[in-house]
Amino acid sequence: MSCDVGLYGLAVMGQNFALNMASRGFRVCVGNRSPSKVELAVTRAREEGNLPLIGSSDVEDFVRRLIKPRRVIILVQAGKAVDDTIALLARYLEAGDVIVDGGNEWFHNTLRRARELELSGVHFVGMGISGGEEGARNGPSLMPGGPRVAYDLIEPILSKCAARANDGPCSGYVGPAGSGNYVKMVHNGIEYGDMQLIGEVYDVMRTILKLGNDEMANIFDEWNGGELECYLIEITSKILRKRDDLTGEGHVVDYILDRTGMKGTGRWTVQEAAERSVAAPTIASSLDARYISARKDERLRASTVLRGPEMTNAEIPVHRGQMLDDLESALYAAKVCSYAQGHGIIRACSDDMNWNVNLSECARLWKGGCIIRAALLQKIQDALARDAKLPNLLLDPVIAGEVNERAAAWRRVVVVAVGYGVATPALSGSLNYFDSYRRASLPANLTQAQRDFFGGHTYERTDRDGVFHCAWTDAHKSIGDVSERKAGEI
Repeated sequence: MSCDVGLYGLAVMGQNFALNMASRGFRVCVGNRSPSKVELAVTRAREEGNLPLIGSSDVEDFVRRLIKPRRVIILVQAGKAVDDTIALLARYLEAGDVIVDGGNEWFHNTLRRARELELSGVHFVGMGISGGEEGARNGPSLMPGGPRVAYDLIEPILSKCAARANDGPCSGYVGPAGSGNYVKMVHNGIEYGDMQLIGEVYDVMRTILKLGNDEMANIFDEWNGGELECYLIEITSKILRKRDDLTGEGHVVDYILDRTGMKGTGRWTVQEAAERSVAAPTIASSLDARYISARKDERLRASTVLRGPEMTNAEIPVHRGQMLDDLESALYAAKVCSYAQGHGIIRACSDDMNWNVNLSECARLWKGGCIIRAALLQKIQDALARDAKLPNLLLDPVIAGEVNERAAAWRRVVVVAVGYGVATPALSGSLNYFDSYRRASLPANLTQAQRDFFGGHTYERTDRDGVFHCAWTDAHKSIGDVSERKAGEI
Protein backbone atom coordinates (compact mmCIF):
# COMPACT_ATOMS: atom_id res chain seq x y z
CA MET A 1 0.00 0.00 0.00
CA SER A 2 1.03 3.62 -0.50
CA CYS A 3 1.78 5.20 2.87
CA ASP A 4 1.09 8.65 4.27
CA VAL A 5 4.23 8.75 6.37
CA GLY A 6 7.37 6.76 7.03
CA LEU A 7 9.12 6.22 10.33
CA TYR A 8 12.72 5.05 10.41
CA GLY A 9 14.24 3.88 13.69
CA LEU A 10 12.32 1.37 15.76
CA ALA A 11 13.62 1.52 19.30
CA VAL A 12 10.98 1.99 21.98
CA MET A 13 10.05 5.58 21.05
CA GLY A 14 10.02 4.86 17.31
CA GLN A 15 7.84 1.78 17.56
CA ASN A 16 5.35 3.50 19.81
CA PHE A 17 5.09 6.66 17.73
CA ALA A 18 4.63 4.60 14.56
CA LEU A 19 1.78 2.72 16.23
CA ASN A 20 0.35 6.02 17.46
CA MET A 21 0.20 7.35 13.89
CA ALA A 22 -1.30 4.11 12.57
CA SER A 23 -3.94 4.08 15.31
CA ARG A 24 -5.04 7.57 14.17
CA GLY A 25 -5.75 6.22 10.69
CA PHE A 26 -2.52 7.17 8.92
CA ARG A 27 -0.91 4.55 6.71
CA VAL A 28 2.59 4.07 8.07
CA CYS A 29 5.67 2.43 6.61
CA VAL A 30 8.41 1.55 9.10
CA GLY A 31 12.09 0.81 8.52
CA ASN A 32 15.13 0.00 10.60
CA ARG A 33 18.68 -1.25 10.17
CA SER A 34 17.68 -4.38 12.10
CA PRO A 35 14.95 -6.41 10.29
CA SER A 36 13.88 -8.02 13.57
CA LYS A 37 12.63 -4.67 14.90
CA VAL A 38 10.63 -4.14 11.70
CA GLU A 39 9.01 -7.54 12.19
CA LEU A 40 8.25 -6.72 15.82
CA ALA A 41 6.55 -3.43 14.88
CA VAL A 42 4.45 -5.15 12.20
CA THR A 43 3.45 -7.86 14.68
CA ARG A 44 2.45 -5.28 17.29
CA ALA A 45 0.36 -3.41 14.70
CA ARG A 46 -1.48 -6.61 13.86
CA GLU A 47 -2.03 -7.54 17.52
CA GLU A 48 -3.22 -4.04 18.45
CA GLY A 49 -6.09 -4.06 15.95
CA ASN A 50 -4.71 -4.68 12.47
CA LEU A 51 -3.41 -1.13 12.28
CA PRO A 52 -2.41 0.19 8.82
CA LEU A 53 1.32 -0.30 9.29
CA ILE A 54 3.71 -2.14 6.99
CA GLY A 55 7.41 -2.91 7.19
CA SER A 56 10.09 -2.36 4.60
CA SER A 57 13.24 -4.37 4.03
CA ASP A 58 15.55 -1.65 2.70
CA VAL A 59 15.80 2.12 2.45
CA GLU A 60 14.97 2.41 -1.26
CA ASP A 61 11.84 0.31 -0.84
CA PHE A 62 10.95 2.28 2.31
CA VAL A 63 11.07 5.61 0.44
CA ARG A 64 9.31 4.21 -2.66
CA ARG A 65 6.25 3.26 -0.60
CA LEU A 66 5.61 6.85 0.52
CA ILE A 67 3.23 9.19 -1.27
CA LYS A 68 4.68 12.48 -2.53
CA PRO A 69 5.70 14.83 -1.11
CA ARG A 70 7.25 12.24 1.18
CA ARG A 71 7.15 12.69 4.94
CA VAL A 72 9.76 10.74 6.89
CA ILE A 73 10.22 10.81 10.67
CA ILE A 74 13.48 9.44 12.01
CA LEU A 75 13.91 8.36 15.62
CA VAL A 76 17.48 7.19 16.08
CA GLN A 77 20.21 8.05 18.58
CA ALA A 78 21.31 11.66 18.40
CA GLY A 79 24.59 12.51 16.73
CA LYS A 80 26.30 10.40 14.09
CA ALA A 81 23.39 7.96 13.75
CA VAL A 82 21.17 10.83 12.59
CA ASP A 83 23.70 11.91 9.96
CA ASP A 84 24.09 8.32 8.76
CA THR A 85 20.32 7.84 8.50
CA ILE A 86 19.85 11.12 6.63
CA ALA A 87 22.59 10.09 4.19
CA LEU A 88 20.81 6.78 3.51
CA LEU A 89 17.43 8.45 2.96
CA ALA A 90 18.69 11.43 0.95
CA ARG A 91 19.77 9.19 -1.95
CA TYR A 92 16.14 8.52 -2.77
CA LEU A 93 14.35 11.69 -1.62
CA GLU A 94 13.42 14.60 -3.89
CA ALA A 95 12.91 18.34 -3.59
CA GLY A 96 9.83 19.11 -1.51
CA ASP A 97 10.11 15.98 0.66
CA VAL A 98 10.36 16.38 4.45
CA ILE A 99 12.63 14.73 7.01
CA VAL A 100 11.65 15.13 10.65
CA ASP A 101 14.24 14.29 13.32
CA GLY A 102 12.38 13.46 16.52
CA GLY A 103 15.42 12.86 18.75
CA ASN A 104 16.95 14.96 21.52
CA GLU A 105 19.48 16.67 19.29
CA TRP A 106 21.86 19.57 19.90
CA PHE A 107 20.24 22.44 18.00
CA HIS A 108 23.44 23.42 16.18
CA ASN A 109 23.41 19.99 14.51
CA THR A 110 19.87 20.65 13.36
CA LEU A 111 20.86 24.00 11.88
CA ARG A 112 23.73 22.34 10.00
CA ARG A 113 21.55 19.53 8.63
CA ALA A 114 18.87 21.97 7.53
CA ARG A 115 21.45 23.96 5.56
CA GLU A 116 22.90 20.83 3.97
CA LEU A 117 19.53 19.41 2.91
CA GLU A 118 18.31 22.77 1.64
CA LEU A 119 20.81 22.46 -1.23
CA SER A 120 18.78 19.54 -2.62
CA GLY A 121 15.40 21.08 -1.80
CA VAL A 122 14.62 18.60 0.99
CA HIS A 123 13.04 20.21 4.04
CA PHE A 124 14.40 19.38 7.48
CA VAL A 125 12.48 19.69 10.75
CA GLY A 126 13.94 19.16 14.21
CA MET A 127 11.12 18.11 16.52
CA GLY A 128 11.23 17.68 20.27
CA ILE A 129 9.08 14.83 21.56
CA SER A 130 8.24 14.55 25.25
CA GLY A 131 6.21 11.96 27.07
CA GLY A 132 8.38 8.88 27.12
CA GLU A 133 7.19 5.48 25.94
CA GLU A 134 3.59 6.01 27.06
CA GLY A 135 3.38 9.45 25.51
CA ALA A 136 4.81 8.31 22.19
CA ARG A 137 2.12 5.64 21.94
CA ASN A 138 -0.88 7.54 23.23
CA GLY A 139 -0.13 11.22 22.72
CA PRO A 140 3.11 13.15 23.36
CA SER A 141 3.92 16.83 23.42
CA LEU A 142 5.45 17.74 20.06
CA MET A 143 7.73 20.73 19.43
CA PRO A 144 8.59 21.02 15.71
CA GLY A 145 10.91 23.67 14.31
CA GLY A 146 11.73 24.10 10.61
CA PRO A 147 10.47 25.69 7.38
CA ARG A 148 6.82 26.69 7.62
CA VAL A 149 6.05 24.89 4.36
CA ALA A 150 7.42 21.68 5.85
CA TYR A 151 5.40 22.14 9.04
CA ASP A 152 2.22 22.57 7.01
CA LEU A 153 2.89 19.20 5.35
CA ILE A 154 3.29 17.35 8.67
CA GLU A 155 0.77 19.33 10.74
CA PRO A 156 -2.24 17.06 10.06
CA ILE A 157 -0.29 14.08 11.39
CA LEU A 158 1.18 15.86 14.41
CA SER A 159 -2.09 17.44 15.47
CA LYS A 160 -3.89 14.10 15.46
CA CYS A 161 -1.10 12.20 17.22
CA ALA A 162 -0.25 14.71 19.95
CA ALA A 163 -1.73 14.78 23.42
CA ARG A 164 -4.69 17.07 23.87
CA ALA A 165 -5.19 19.76 26.48
CA ASN A 166 -8.24 21.89 27.19
CA ASP A 167 -7.41 24.18 24.27
CA GLY A 168 -6.32 21.74 21.59
CA PRO A 169 -3.48 19.43 20.57
CA CYS A 170 -0.15 19.80 22.36
CA SER A 171 1.63 20.45 19.10
CA GLY A 172 2.20 23.61 17.10
CA TYR A 173 4.71 25.50 15.04
CA VAL A 174 7.59 26.60 17.28
CA GLY A 175 9.68 28.44 14.70
CA PRO A 176 12.55 28.00 12.20
CA ALA A 177 15.03 25.13 12.15
CA GLY A 178 16.67 24.55 15.53
CA SER A 179 13.93 26.18 17.59
CA GLY A 180 12.01 22.96 18.22
CA ASN A 181 15.10 21.17 19.52
CA TYR A 182 15.98 24.21 21.62
CA VAL A 183 12.57 24.39 23.27
CA LYS A 184 12.71 20.65 23.99
CA MET A 185 16.22 21.03 25.43
CA VAL A 186 15.04 23.72 27.84
CA HIS A 187 11.95 21.62 28.62
CA ASN A 188 14.39 18.92 29.77
CA GLY A 189 16.35 21.44 31.82
CA ILE A 190 13.14 22.44 33.61
CA GLU A 191 12.44 18.72 34.04
CA TYR A 192 15.83 18.33 35.77
CA GLY A 193 14.89 21.16 38.12
CA ASP A 194 11.43 19.76 38.86
CA MET A 195 12.81 16.32 39.66
CA GLN A 196 15.50 17.71 41.95
CA LEU A 197 12.99 19.93 43.79
CA ILE A 198 10.70 16.96 44.40
CA GLY A 199 13.68 14.88 45.50
CA GLU A 200 14.69 17.51 48.04
CA VAL A 201 11.17 17.70 49.46
CA TYR A 202 11.18 13.89 49.73
CA ASP A 203 14.53 14.08 51.55
CA VAL A 204 13.18 16.57 54.08
CA MET A 205 10.14 14.37 54.65
CA ARG A 206 12.11 11.19 55.28
CA THR A 207 15.17 12.67 57.03
CA ILE A 208 13.70 15.42 59.20
CA LEU A 209 10.04 14.38 59.56
CA LYS A 210 10.94 10.65 59.59
CA LEU A 211 7.98 9.75 57.35
CA GLY A 212 7.60 6.33 55.77
CA ASN A 213 7.16 5.72 52.06
CA ASP A 214 3.42 5.04 52.28
CA GLU A 215 2.89 8.21 54.31
CA MET A 216 4.82 10.24 51.76
CA ALA A 217 2.90 8.60 48.91
CA ASN A 218 -0.36 9.74 50.51
CA ILE A 219 0.95 13.29 50.84
CA PHE A 220 2.06 13.46 47.20
CA ASP A 221 -1.34 12.05 46.21
CA GLU A 222 -3.04 14.83 48.14
CA TRP A 223 -0.79 17.47 46.59
CA ASN A 224 -1.51 16.14 43.12
CA GLY A 225 -5.15 17.00 43.70
CA GLY A 226 -4.33 20.66 44.25
CA GLU A 227 -2.12 23.44 42.91
CA LEU A 228 0.87 21.09 42.54
CA GLU A 229 -0.98 18.77 40.15
CA CYS A 230 1.55 17.46 37.66
CA TYR A 231 2.86 14.28 36.11
CA LEU A 232 6.03 14.15 38.22
CA ILE A 233 4.12 14.48 41.50
CA GLU A 234 1.71 11.78 40.29
CA ILE A 235 4.43 9.27 39.50
CA THR A 236 6.34 10.11 42.70
CA SER A 237 3.36 8.88 44.69
CA LYS A 238 3.24 5.66 42.67
CA ILE A 239 6.99 5.11 43.04
CA LEU A 240 6.93 5.57 46.82
CA ARG A 241 4.02 3.16 47.19
CA LYS A 242 5.53 0.34 45.08
CA ARG A 243 6.53 -2.74 47.09
CA ASP A 244 9.70 -4.61 46.17
CA ASP A 245 8.85 -7.72 44.17
CA LEU A 246 12.38 -9.17 44.19
CA THR A 247 12.80 -9.53 47.95
CA GLY A 248 9.16 -9.34 48.98
CA GLU A 249 10.21 -6.87 51.67
CA GLY A 250 10.00 -3.10 51.78
CA HIS A 251 9.70 -0.69 48.87
CA VAL A 252 11.56 -0.62 45.56
CA VAL A 253 12.74 2.97 46.05
CA ASP A 254 14.81 2.00 49.08
CA TYR A 255 16.78 -0.56 47.06
CA ILE A 256 17.68 1.86 44.24
CA LEU A 257 21.26 3.13 44.29
CA ASP A 258 21.40 6.90 44.81
CA ARG A 259 23.29 7.60 41.61
CA THR A 260 21.49 9.51 38.84
CA GLY A 261 22.18 9.07 35.14
CA MET A 262 21.61 11.63 32.40
CA LYS A 263 21.69 11.99 28.63
CA GLY A 264 23.08 15.51 28.32
CA THR A 265 20.14 17.84 27.68
CA GLY A 266 20.35 19.31 31.19
CA ARG A 267 24.02 20.08 30.65
CA TRP A 268 23.22 21.71 27.31
CA THR A 269 20.57 23.87 29.00
CA VAL A 270 23.03 25.13 31.60
CA GLN A 271 25.64 25.75 28.90
CA GLU A 272 23.09 27.73 26.92
CA ALA A 273 22.06 29.72 29.99
CA ALA A 274 25.70 30.76 30.39
CA GLU A 275 26.06 31.47 26.67
CA ARG A 276 22.95 33.71 26.72
CA SER A 277 23.86 35.38 30.06
CA VAL A 278 20.69 34.10 31.75
CA ALA A 279 20.71 33.12 35.42
CA ALA A 280 19.40 29.56 35.89
CA PRO A 281 20.43 28.48 39.40
CA THR A 282 17.63 25.94 39.89
CA ILE A 283 18.48 24.08 36.71
CA ALA A 284 22.23 24.40 37.33
CA SER A 285 21.94 23.10 40.90
CA SER A 286 19.92 20.12 39.71
CA LEU A 287 22.72 19.30 37.28
CA ASP A 288 25.31 19.68 40.04
CA ALA A 289 23.25 17.35 42.23
CA ARG A 290 23.45 14.67 39.55
CA TYR A 291 27.20 15.13 39.27
CA ILE A 292 27.61 14.73 43.03
CA SER A 293 25.31 11.70 43.08
CA ALA A 294 27.56 10.01 40.51
CA ARG A 295 30.50 10.17 42.94
CA LYS A 296 29.04 7.49 45.20
CA ASP A 297 32.38 6.01 46.27
CA GLU A 298 33.70 9.43 47.25
CA ARG A 299 30.52 10.21 49.19
CA LEU A 300 30.81 6.95 51.11
CA ARG A 301 34.35 7.89 52.06
CA ALA A 302 33.34 11.46 52.93
CA SER A 303 30.55 10.19 55.18
CA THR A 304 33.20 8.70 57.47
CA VAL A 305 35.25 11.90 57.88
CA LEU A 306 32.88 14.85 57.36
CA ARG A 307 30.34 15.75 60.01
CA GLY A 308 26.97 17.40 59.77
CA PRO A 309 24.85 18.93 62.54
CA GLU A 310 23.27 16.57 65.06
CA MET A 311 20.10 18.51 65.65
CA THR A 312 17.14 17.41 67.72
CA ASN A 313 13.57 18.63 67.65
CA ALA A 314 14.24 20.37 70.96
CA GLU A 315 16.95 22.49 69.34
CA ILE A 316 15.10 23.18 66.07
CA PRO A 317 11.43 22.38 66.62
CA VAL A 318 9.66 20.98 63.58
CA HIS A 319 5.91 20.45 63.61
CA ARG A 320 4.74 17.89 61.06
CA GLY A 321 1.58 19.67 59.90
CA GLN A 322 3.27 23.06 59.57
CA MET A 323 6.29 21.62 57.79
CA LEU A 324 4.15 19.73 55.26
CA ASP A 325 2.19 22.90 54.50
CA ASP A 326 5.47 24.80 54.16
CA LEU A 327 6.93 22.13 51.86
CA GLU A 328 3.91 22.34 49.58
CA SER A 329 4.23 26.12 49.36
CA ALA A 330 8.00 26.02 48.91
CA LEU A 331 7.78 23.44 46.14
CA TYR A 332 5.21 25.51 44.25
CA ALA A 333 7.19 28.75 44.51
CA ALA A 334 10.46 27.06 43.57
CA LYS A 335 8.83 25.44 40.52
CA VAL A 336 7.66 28.86 39.33
CA CYS A 337 11.25 30.10 39.51
CA SER A 338 12.48 27.07 37.57
CA TYR A 339 9.98 27.74 34.77
CA ALA A 340 10.91 31.43 34.83
CA GLN A 341 14.56 30.54 34.28
CA GLY A 342 13.71 28.17 31.43
CA HIS A 343 11.54 30.72 29.68
CA GLY A 344 14.31 33.29 30.08
CA ILE A 345 16.75 31.02 28.26
CA ILE A 346 14.32 30.41 25.39
CA ARG A 347 13.53 34.11 25.09
CA ALA A 348 17.21 35.09 24.97
CA CYS A 349 18.07 32.58 22.24
CA SER A 350 14.93 33.38 20.27
CA ASP A 351 15.90 37.05 20.29
CA ASP A 352 19.48 36.28 19.29
CA MET A 353 18.42 33.93 16.48
CA ASN A 354 15.34 35.93 15.35
CA TRP A 355 13.14 32.87 15.85
CA ASN A 356 10.16 34.78 17.28
CA VAL A 357 9.23 31.86 19.55
CA ASN A 358 5.85 32.37 21.25
CA LEU A 359 6.46 31.58 24.92
CA SER A 360 2.76 31.36 25.71
CA GLU A 361 2.48 28.74 22.98
CA CYS A 362 5.40 26.81 24.51
CA ALA A 363 3.52 26.66 27.81
CA ARG A 364 0.44 25.43 25.94
CA LEU A 365 2.42 22.67 24.19
CA TRP A 366 3.65 21.45 27.58
CA LYS A 367 0.21 21.17 29.21
CA GLY A 368 -0.36 17.59 28.03
CA GLY A 369 1.64 14.52 27.14
CA CYS A 370 5.04 15.74 28.31
CA ILE A 371 7.02 15.01 31.45
CA ILE A 372 6.66 18.54 32.89
CA ARG A 373 2.92 18.83 32.27
CA ALA A 374 1.37 20.61 35.22
CA ALA A 375 -1.66 22.64 36.24
CA LEU A 376 0.75 25.55 36.81
CA LEU A 377 1.32 25.81 33.05
CA GLN A 378 -2.15 27.26 32.50
CA LYS A 379 -1.24 30.21 34.73
CA ILE A 380 2.06 30.58 32.89
CA GLN A 381 0.31 30.44 29.52
CA ASP A 382 -2.17 33.09 30.64
CA ALA A 383 0.59 35.35 31.99
CA LEU A 384 2.55 35.22 28.73
CA ALA A 385 -0.63 35.73 26.71
CA ARG A 386 -1.39 38.88 28.72
CA ASP A 387 2.05 40.26 27.98
CA ALA A 388 4.01 38.60 25.18
CA LYS A 389 7.03 40.76 26.03
CA LEU A 390 7.02 39.91 29.75
CA PRO A 391 10.76 39.80 30.65
CA ASN A 392 10.25 37.32 33.49
CA LEU A 393 7.32 35.29 34.81
CA LEU A 394 7.90 36.77 38.27
CA LEU A 395 6.85 40.18 36.90
CA ASP A 396 3.32 38.98 36.15
CA PRO A 397 1.08 40.37 38.93
CA VAL A 398 -0.83 37.11 39.43
CA ILE A 399 2.26 34.91 39.60
CA ALA A 400 4.16 37.46 41.69
CA GLY A 401 1.32 37.50 44.20
CA GLU A 402 1.34 33.71 44.51
CA VAL A 403 5.09 33.53 45.04
CA ASN A 404 5.04 36.38 47.56
CA GLU A 405 2.35 34.58 49.57
CA ARG A 406 4.51 31.48 49.82
CA ALA A 407 7.86 33.15 50.48
CA ALA A 408 7.73 32.89 54.28
CA ALA A 409 6.98 29.15 54.15
CA TRP A 410 9.71 28.70 51.56
CA ARG A 411 12.24 30.40 53.84
CA ARG A 412 11.24 28.25 56.82
CA VAL A 413 11.85 25.08 54.81
CA VAL A 414 15.32 26.18 53.70
CA VAL A 415 16.29 27.37 57.20
CA VAL A 416 15.21 24.09 58.80
CA ALA A 417 16.95 22.04 56.09
CA VAL A 418 20.20 23.96 56.64
CA GLY A 419 19.89 23.52 60.40
CA TYR A 420 19.49 19.76 60.06
CA GLY A 421 22.18 19.45 57.39
CA VAL A 422 19.85 18.31 54.60
CA ALA A 423 21.05 19.59 51.23
CA THR A 424 18.43 21.56 49.29
CA PRO A 425 20.41 23.11 46.41
CA ALA A 426 17.43 23.55 44.08
CA LEU A 427 15.01 24.87 46.71
CA SER A 428 17.76 27.23 47.92
CA GLY A 429 18.80 28.12 44.38
CA SER A 430 15.25 29.10 43.51
CA LEU A 431 14.96 31.15 46.69
CA ASN A 432 18.26 32.92 46.03
CA TYR A 433 17.08 33.63 42.47
CA PHE A 434 13.86 35.14 43.86
CA ASP A 435 15.73 37.19 46.47
CA SER A 436 18.25 38.49 43.94
CA TYR A 437 15.64 39.33 41.33
CA ARG A 438 13.31 41.17 43.73
CA ARG A 439 16.00 43.54 45.03
CA ALA A 440 16.51 46.96 43.49
CA SER A 441 20.07 47.02 44.81
CA LEU A 442 22.65 44.21 44.80
CA PRO A 443 26.28 44.07 45.99
CA ALA A 444 27.38 44.09 42.35
CA ASN A 445 28.58 47.66 42.92
CA LEU A 446 31.40 46.28 45.08
CA THR A 447 32.21 43.58 42.52
CA GLN A 448 32.45 46.20 39.78
CA ALA A 449 34.63 48.36 42.01
CA GLN A 450 36.98 45.40 42.50
CA ARG A 451 37.11 44.87 38.73
CA ASP A 452 38.01 48.49 38.21
CA PHE A 453 40.61 48.35 40.99
CA PHE A 454 42.60 45.39 39.67
CA GLY A 455 41.85 45.60 35.95
CA GLY A 456 40.72 49.10 35.08
CA HIS A 457 37.40 47.72 33.85
CA THR A 458 35.56 50.99 34.64
CA TYR A 459 32.12 51.46 36.17
CA GLU A 460 28.91 53.43 35.78
CA ARG A 461 27.60 55.80 38.43
CA THR A 462 24.19 56.26 40.04
CA ASP A 463 24.34 60.05 39.96
CA ARG A 464 25.39 60.77 36.37
CA ASP A 465 25.68 59.21 32.93
CA GLY A 466 28.89 57.92 31.42
CA VAL A 467 31.72 55.44 32.07
CA PHE A 468 34.27 56.15 34.81
CA HIS A 469 37.55 54.90 36.25
CA CYS A 470 38.92 55.66 39.71
CA ALA A 471 42.55 56.08 40.73
CA TRP A 472 42.01 53.95 43.81
CA THR A 473 45.57 54.33 45.13
CA ASP A 474 48.67 56.31 44.27
CA ALA A 475 49.83 53.28 42.28
CA HIS A 476 46.91 53.57 39.85
CA LYS A 477 47.67 55.53 36.70
CA SER A 478 45.58 56.94 33.89
CA ILE A 479 44.09 54.31 31.55
CA GLY A 480 43.39 56.73 28.71
CA ASP A 481 40.07 56.48 26.90
CA VAL A 482 37.85 54.71 29.46
CA SER A 483 35.21 53.90 26.86
CA GLU A 484 37.64 51.48 25.19
CA ARG A 485 37.75 49.41 28.39
CA LYS A 486 34.17 48.26 27.80
CA ALA A 487 35.11 46.57 24.53
CA GLY A 488 34.88 42.80 24.58
CA GLU A 489 32.44 42.53 27.48
CA ILE A 490 29.59 40.06 27.15
